[in-house]
Amino acid sequence: MKPDNLNTRTNSYSARNTQGMATLRDLQFALQQKIEELRQRDELIDDLELELDEKDALIQKLKNELDKYRAVIRPATKQALQKSRQKRLGISAESAQEIEDAAEALKRYPKPQAARECIKNAILDNDFMKNLELSQIQEINDCMYPVEYSQGSCIIKEGDVGSLVYVLEEGKVEVTKEGKFLTTMTHGKVFGELAILYNCTRTATVKALTNTKLWAIDRQCFQAIMMKTSLVRQAEYVDLLQKVPAFQQVPEETINKIADVVEEAYFDEGEYIVRQGAVGDTMYIILKGKCHVTQRQDSSGSTVKHTKTLTKGDYFGQAALEGATRSRIFNNDDIREANVIAAEKEGTVCLALDRDSFLQVAGHLDAVISKRAEEKIKDKVDTEFAEIKLTDITVISTLGVGGFGRVELVSVNGHNRTFAMKQLKKKHIVETRQQEHIMSEKRIMFEARCDFIVRLYCTFKDDKYLYMLLESCLGGELWTILRDKGQFDDATTRFYTACVIEALNYLHIKGIVYRDLKPENILLDTGGYGKLVDFGFSKKIGHGRKTWTFCGTPEYVAPEIILNKGHDLSADYWSLGILMFELLTGSPPFTGPDPMKTYNIILKGMDMIEFPRKITRNAGNMIKKLCRDNPMERLGYQKNGIKDIQKHKWFDGFNWEGLRRRTLPPPILPQVQNSTDTSNFDDYPPDTDPTPEDDLSGWDKEF
Repeated sequence: MKPDNLNTRTNSYSARNTQGMATLRDLQFALQQKIEELRQRDELIDDLELELDEKDALIQKLKNELDKYRAVIRPATKQALQKSRQKRLGISAESAQEIEDAAEALKRYPKPQAARECIKNAILDNDFMKNLELSQIQEINDCMYPVEYSQGSCIIKEGDVGSLVYVLEEGKVEVTKEGKFLTTMTHGKVFGELAILYNCTRTATVKALTNTKLWAIDRQCFQAIMMKTSLVRQAEYVDLLQKVPAFQQVPEETINKIADVVEEAYFDEGEYIVRQGAVGDTMYIILKGKCHVTQRQDSSGSTVKHTKTLTKGDYFGQAALEGATRSRIFNNDDIREANVIAAEKEGTVCLALDRDSFLQVAGHLDAVISKRAEEKIKDKVDTEFAEIKLTDITVISTLGVGGFGRVELVSVNGHNRTFAMKQLKKKHIVETRQQEHIMSEKRIMFEARCDFIVRLYCTFKDDKYLYMLLESCLGGELWTILRDKGQFDDATTRFYTACVIEALNYLHIKGIVYRDLKPENILLDTGGYGKLVDFGFSKKIGHGRKTWTFCGTPEYVAPEIILNKGHDLSADYWSLGILMFELLTGSPPFTGPDPMKTYNIILKGMDMIEFPRKITRNAGNMIKKLCRDNPMERLGYQKNGIKDIQKHKWFDGFNWEGLRRRTLPPPILPQVQNSTDTSNFDDYPPDTDPTPEDDLSGWDKEF
């Protein structure tokens, strides 16, 4: 190599090296700058968090001062507070028996294909009805009947009671509320849909601007369709499950639960459902179509043999569950021993049951059945109240006013304490078709022996009223305290949530669903402990069974109740999450200007709700786990039952035994001077309602 060339290359290398060093220094300098920027940003974040904490502390201090101020001026502001936040009334539709009767008499109306498409598209475009299953939409389509209105006619009148929902096929209508124009609607729109959930007054007026052609369906028909489709599907699933040897010795209630967690899975022709040698944890039952089963005959896989064809009712992959039915645990994953391939041109549909879902259901029910066996103690019947007559009772003052009547504080001859007497108008009960609910309330409360449930001692009746003599809880309503304070802190919310959990656990062991959880239905006794009251919507459904009656308070109802899918004990855990949210913030997470809008917000799910900063991370986590859209995934309704709630981080350190023994100091200790002190309740005007007419129909003969 020539010296000149060598020098040239050396100089070139040196230049590149110098340039590389400069680039590295630049990068190091840039990195240092970024590190410094991040450090300054972290310091800024720390300063802002400190400032935020200081502001939170100031807000809490101001709230404490406000609570003291309110306590001083409460008598002067009580009426204003009552006006600012009204109690919420529960809502209930027809009984399940009425829905069953309607299901037997479903009538279908032929209609052109264009009309069927219009109805289907209108339903799928509606915020509420689009959540229905396609099979249910088809049934609704079949049962809708034609209605026509001429120009200027009133289709719906604000304030009237309605039971019909409409689909507008032709024409144009105008919607007004309190005389003010809201909107106009043309073909392909649904209106009046709240009426298919329960008996309600119309919230707006709808008039025909042109001659209109509509399709309509009434509430009973709609609910019958929802119930029928759910029951038919459930029955089909149960029938298929019971053909599997592993499930033939499983109790009926467990089978019903398993039917709730199986999922329909669709497979195209030629698609592998199970592949030989793969690890699997899911069992399949063929619901529709057929499958080919093949096996490799050598390690290379070059020789594959067709062994058999499976059709509806056949199952495969059961090894994934056989260990679970015996021991509730799995030691090894299931290795698939063959290929299962979908072989139907139109596709194959299977019921899929995975291992975790099976364990959650079976484990939960075993715990419930075991606990129930421990509780087989006959309820004692009180005898000290057997001889009390209505004439022995003297009204002292009013404790509350509700939709069906009043609750009075009363004294009873021969007893040195006071009681609460619930007075119900029989005529109103009949008009709103609540006879079954009232009788159920009496039976459930008579049997209840729980420190966290208000006691029912005896009942009376005359031609106009039904009467319930109840334990008096003079600490007041939790709703009133929440209204006055605005919100509760974590400790207060935790205590009263725990009281409710104890009450729900007692009810659920007995197979009773409560269905009307809210602050209005929690009373404080003189010791400051919470007790559930008002069991008008409660029902004994047993375990592994569902009920279909729409009932509850709009902000608290679970999605499956809104969609008429059938609901069970898990609906109470959804409501428990809503209660926690309201106690911590002062208002429930799902609210709208009218019930239908509230229901549509609920159907979007808890994940759409932005939690305020005042809800701690653990509290928020628990609320979200309670308010899962899928009832089977809710905290408290899985294999460990109520223990999953009690062991949640939000309850870390909570003294459950102290709560049950009533040695745990309550966060709120009511001031009660004596057995006639009603100062913890709002003031109510005297009863000015006209005396109701006699009701001598005899439906209450067992009351």
